[in-house]
Amino acid sequence: MTVIERPPLWQRLKPWLSGFDVPLLLAVAWLCFWGLLCMYSAGYDHGTRFVDHGRNMLLGLGLMFIVAQISPQRLMALAIPLYVFGVTLLIATAVFGITKKGATRWLNIGVTQIQPSELLKIATPLMLAWWFQKREGLLRWPDFIAAFALLLLPFLLIAKQPDLGTSLLVLAAGLYVIFFAGLPWKLIVPAFVLGAAGITALVASEDRICEPDTVWVVLKEYQKHRVCTLLDPTKDPLGKGFHIIQGEIAIGSGGMTGKGFMQGTQTHLEFIPERTTDFIFAAFGEEFGFMGALGLLAGFTALILRGLMIASDAPTLFSRLMAGAVTLSFFTYVFVNMGMVSGILPVVGVPLPFISYGGTAMVTLGLSLGLLMSIARVRKLVKT
Repeated sequence: MTVIERPPLWQRLKPWLSGFDVPLLLAVAWLCFWGLLCMYSAGYDHGTRFVDHGRNMLLGLGLMFIVAQISPQRLMALAIPLYVFGVTLLIATAVFGITKKGATRWLNIGVTQIQPSELLKIATPLMLAWWFQKREGLLRWPDFIAAFALLLLPFLLIAKQPDLGTSLLVLAAGLYVIFFAGLPWKLIVPAFVLGAAGITALVASEDRICEPDTVWVVLKEYQKHRVCTLLDPTKDPLGKGFHIIQGEIAIGSGGMTGKGFMQGTQTHLEFIPERTTDFIFAAFGEEFGFMGALGLLAGFTALILRGLMIASDAPTLFSRLMAGAVTLSFFTYVFVNMGMVSGILPVVGVPLPFISYGGTAMVTLGLSLGLLMSIARVRKLVKT
């Protein structure tokens, strides 16, 4: 009688785990470590935030593992359905959505409430990467115009909710794809010059444009208030300016090495608003100081550099565009979050990846990492 022995578990799992990019995994593990450590301190008296944060991380890593098994070719086939589905949900949100605190961002699907705009963080760059892949070697001006139209549709729908933070993230992800696809520098440089001139004019005319009776045509009143508070937080020290002032105090009081784990007074005396979500970097800076912030930035830098290396070695245009856009989206998250907490940028709802609490954001991060892992696995198979 023949006995067939089953191979050990590790041998059965090896085909599923082979090809994963180890440097990228190490960077993610480093950031997850700091995220759990900071969440334990900032959220220890905040219900089950620490446990839920760990659960969200496991969910994100599980999604990363699943998406990594899907080839970029199959992912490209999902571009149109995901984009159309996401835009349809945004339209449904505008018509039937649930309004909270003046923003219509949520859609009731019976079982739970969802925020469709999160899906567009992935669907929009996916759609644009597909668009340029189909026109590889044949790009003309109408193709770029159509790409901007595909980008502006979800951006305007999300901005109208209003959700400035998410709309900017979707816009940035789409612009990265268009940039990597070959947008001419003669269009990029004037845009940067106009942006710099606009910011300079904004700062110079702060006293006039921030008067209560001055109406901003483009932005809503609360968005005007955010910008004016950024320019001078002392104008509203107990309102919107309170966030910026307390964040700066917390980060500054951390000094070079920080006050120590669980020793942050601004954090634990609840001076820092949203200390487990948008402003968690202020709590981090207070307890771990400048050296801790450097360690955190080292993790993000390693993640971004590795993502760009994966993008540069990707075998197809679609893979290169998608990997580059996803990687620079991480940069946008980090830059915007740390900038708003430090008083450099207006306060918008942008989390710090792996550090801030949030289930939906962790799902998006898991999907993004899965895309990078999928592209990295194909790159290794091509090389072998």
